[in-house]
Amino acid sequence: MYDPKPIDTSDVTLPEELLALTERIAENTHDIWAAGRIAEGWTYGDVKDSLKKTTPLLVPYGELPESEKAYDRNTSLETIKLIVKMGYRIEKG
Repeated sequence: MYDPKPIDTSDVTLPEELLALTERIAENTHDIWAAGRIAEGWTYGDVKDSLKKTTPLLVPYGELPESEKAYDRNTSLETIKLIVKMGYRIEKG
């Protein structure tokens, strides 16, 4: 049985500029997901239907329900925190 063991990043505090980056990464994550779905033949639909390949989530990031944005934000935030915890620096050039 699969037992996920994500690296604990609870001790990482990000500076404000990296917190702002989280939202942009979340939006890009959604766009990558949406582009992949569209390439697979999925289209917008009121309900998710795997057979018809429809989903209500094929909308711009800003139109997503907050619950979906929160999922992408958390993924982005945890990725940035992991990068910092592993000793890397993120610098804007």
